[in-house]
Amino acid sequence: MTLDEQVAALKTEVASLTVLNQTFLQRQKESDQIHQTFLTRQKESDHIHQKLREKVDQQSQRLAEVEHQNEWFKRQLFGRKSERRLAEVTKHQLCLDEVMDVEEAPPPTSETIQSYQRRQRRKLPMEGSVLEKGLRFDETVPVEEVEIPNPAIEGLDPSQYTIVSEKVTVRLAQRPGSYVIVRYIRKVAKLKATKKLTCAPAPSSVLEKSYADVSFLAGLVIDKFRSHLPLYRQHQRLLDSGVQLSRGTLTNLVHHTIDLLEPIYYAMLSSILQSKVLTMDETPIKAGRDKKKHKMKTGYFWPIYGDQEEVAFIFANTRGSPVVKETLGAFCGTLVSDGYKVYEKYAAQIDTVTHAQCWAHTRRKFSEAEKVEPTLSSYALDLIGQLYAHETTIREESFDVEAALALRYEQSQPWVDTFFQWLKEVFQEKILLPSSPFTKAAHYALEREKALRVFLQDPKVPIDTNHIERQIRPVAVGRKNWLFCWTEVGARYVGIAHSLIASCRLHNVHPYTYLVDVLQRIQTHPARDVHQLTPRLWAKHFADNPLRSDIDRQK
Repeated sequence: MTLDEQVAALKTEVASLTVLNQTFLQRQKESDQIHQTFLTRQKESDHIHQKLREKVDQQSQRLAEVEHQNEWFKRQLFGRKSERRLAEVTKHQLCLDEVMDVEEAPPPTSETIQSYQRRQRRKLPMEGSVLEKGLRFDETVPVEEVEIPNPAIEGLDPSQYTIVSEKVTVRLAQRPGSYVIVRYIRKVAKLKATKKLTCAPAPSSVLEKSYADVSFLAGLVIDKFRSHLPLYRQHQRLLDSGVQLSRGTLTNLVHHTIDLLEPIYYAMLSSILQSKVLTMDETPIKAGRDKKKHKMKTGYFWPIYGDQEEVAFIFANTRGSPVVKETLGAFCGTLVSDGYKVYEKYAAQIDTVTHAQCWAHTRRKFSEAEKVEPTLSSYALDLIGQLYAHETTIREESFDVEAALALRYEQSQPWVDTFFQWLKEVFQEKILLPSSPFTKAAHYALEREKALRVFLQDPKVPIDTNHIERQIRPVAVGRKNWLFCWTEVGARYVGIAHSLIASCRLHNVHPYTYLVDVLQRIQTHPARDVHQLTPRLWAKHFADNPLRSDIDRQK
């Protein structure tokens, strides 16, 4: 083979190798593109998978929240409202949706078992009560006697029979609400010597030129604010009794009556603000009309409970922190409240105020989480239950200040230390979802640890705010009856009435007796001594000999 042929062959081979190399490079490039596409799709798949996992986690959390809400609604509809824990049910007790399994009859036994005999419980009479064969009532209840003739001795001469004894049957009866018209008759006399006409002056009235007696004014206020009877229902009752008064007249009578009581309310509020331990809360009420939105505005009652068993309901059209600052002013002492941030913010700004918070609200959080985290929540409730057991001992045995402080220091404080230390260990050892009700309850308690420990240092500080919530309950019941206050002035009147009536009940003073006396006394009572007319001091100065209405004096 010649040299030219060899060169031509090499050129052909080189060209072939070049084509092969280009083909290889092309396929390598395509392979790289396929690999890159695969990596891109893999990355997209991982991203989609991550999103799906996050979505599943969110749905799981949402499902847990919905289940928790569902359990809460079921409890509100069908369950117990109280947070008091029941003893464990027996293994034979069935739930509503369970079916009883039919067990085989036990084999006969020859052992003789003594039957259980229940000891009869003696019914202790009420203090100052009159007993009539199981019917208990006090001396203030009127008793009317009805004599039933004996048909066997009718028409007989008294010498033909002898009355041996009497049998008495007692029944509780009721008359419809009745009203009485009091007619004051004043005789006009003419003196023969002077030929002048004389007549006794008309009796004084609480409201000038008003037909309403003091007894009617007191009953009107008590029926509305203690018995939760709106004025339109009282108006219907008046019509049924034959008395015709307009509803506007009833409204004006209530307003004028509470106007007279307003100085007493402010005197009581001043006494409350001088307390060393104050409890404060808030509750909503519809008051005032929003003309732009065509609906009722939401206002708030801010009840304040003093350390001398007095409570005042302050009305404000907001739930903001300025209300607390304006109300408490230069208060020095301990402020007890729930977990609302406004109170904590107020206490942080004033050095002379110590903030204590409510253990009942803390317990409520764990009670709501018991269905989701039964083991952890149950243990937390057990620890809090120990604190309440010690408080029950203090209350039932009437411990003095030193004994109560010693018991809290020796017995309650170790349980408080155990409770907060256990919560911190739970977060270190367990992984809990942020949306878990137990997690929220634990954070709620840990964030307020300092305020929850205050009751251990001062025996006068209550462990919770249940005492003020009991005073809020009549307001909550009332607004389900009269629904709203047409004006904010009316809401302020509601607060004054509730304050005086609630304080009367705290000091075992009958509101009717108190109002009848105070409404007649306030016109002549010295303004500098208006504090003596507050329910607490009235019970000491005037309760033994209260002023009565004319209709009461005729009984």
